[in-house]
Amino acid sequence: MRIVSGAGALVATVAIGLSLASAPASAAPAAPTAVMVAGKFDGGKLTIQQAEHPDAYQRLLGEVNWLSSATPTTTQPKADKLGLKLTVTVLVKNKASQVYDVYPLAAGGPRAFRPAKQPTGKKTPGWFYGRLTMSESLRVAGVPLEQRTDIVTGGIGGGSGSDVVNEELDPLAVGKDVVAQLQQLFLLNGAVLLVVLLGLAGVAFLIRRRI
Repeated sequence: MRIVSGAGALVATVAIGLSLASAPASAAPAAPTAVMVAGKFDGGKLTIQQAEHPDAYQRLLGEVNWLSSATPTTTQPKADKLGLKLTVTVLVKNKASQVYDVYPLAAGGPRAFRPAKQPTGKKTPGWFYGRLTMSESLRVAGVPLEQRTDIVTGGIGGGSGSDVVNEELDPLAVGKDVVAQLQQLFLLNGAVLLVVLLGLAGVAFLIRRRI
């Protein structure tokens, strides 16, 4: 009976450890309802509401929404390589929740910048390679950009332009991004393993005392 009791305690300990490791850090934020684009173009500003233009909204949101939690993947390009600057603001019920600077015409492919100052609090600032589809998504939304016929659909946060040259890429920064993600995975697994080991040690100690 003592061994069964000890095994039950071990199962409970492991279950608690797994629950703590997998539990979300905070409640899910409210879903965006619109995306606003501002910059040096006719009108200076446009807002795409999800309810009114769902397709354009989804395309535009997909260009920046991943930046909220992503690890920077490149360094700041030279100013004369960036081209047109646009500020994209993600809105939740007409209230700003995320703000990014995007450069759809940057040499070597689209770029995006996440400012440290965000409506919901401070973030680590950083530069990213944007999606290859950035310029087309902005054009469809209403920004006066030339149509691109050489666009290849990119994954979330992935991409560099068709005119990329070697010096435009930053493999070291990309490598750091991969290493950082692996470190996070190892830390999570390590936390679960530590809880299991502590549980085993506790059960073994109790069994020895009772025997």
